[in-house]
Amino acid sequence: MYMSFSEILEHLRHLNNASIVLRLILALIFGGIIGLERERKGRPAGFRTHMLVCMGASLVMMINQYVTFELAIPSDPVRLGAQVISGIGFLGAGTIIVTGRQQVKGLTTAAGLWASACMGLAIGVGFYEGAILSCFFIYTAIKLLNRFDSYIISTSKNMRVYIELSQSRDLGKIISGLKQMDLKINDVQVTKGRSDDADATNAIFDLQIKNKMKHAEIIMNIAMVDGVGSVEEI
Repeated sequence: MYMSFSEILEHLRHLNNASIVLRLILALIFGGIIGLERERKGRPAGFRTHMLVCMGASLVMMINQYVTFELAIPSDPVRLGAQVISGIGFLGAGTIIVTGRQQVKGLTTAAGLWASACMGLAIGVGFYEGAILSCFFIYTAIKLLNRFDSYIISTSKNMRVYIELSQSRDLGKIISGLKQMDLKINDVQVTKGRSDDADATNAIFDLQIKNKMKHAEIIMNIAMVDGVGSVEEI
């Protein structure tokens, strides 16, 4: 018997063998798409992790749907899905680290895991349109908007730089050098280095750019200041 597209879609919204297979396949594909981008960036949660998170969330929603409607057991049809949303926070927290240079890394990966779980929930409940659109927009936000984000940072009037000092007494020279470059120092954090050298000192400067110098040019100028061992923007 011939079925129209709307009838097929309606059939797949119900829990049956065809919809179960389709939902699990979609969860693997969509989760893999998001995870592949993270894998290429060398992030700890990559291709397989995103696939498993998306598929697991999809399976949870199908279990909830099966228990509520197929077994007719009185239950909140979205209760298990809510537990996925809260539970994924523990997995996401494991990807977030604070480096010794006070950099927070892994936030985008954690957000991607959370979004992949939400996408899996949409697939598991049969909301295919929402899952397809969310996969497109999540990938766009992670992959394509990264260049726009980098451009915004590179043209910002504020920047944070990490400087390794040759000697702790060189801090005054570096501050004078930054002021000569017409840079306003909003804040400075000085810490002892982790090397065996007891005199090793590191400093994190929050700077405000008064002129139209590019960040890369400022980093190069700072590197030439007497007493600077190494410098990078963070």
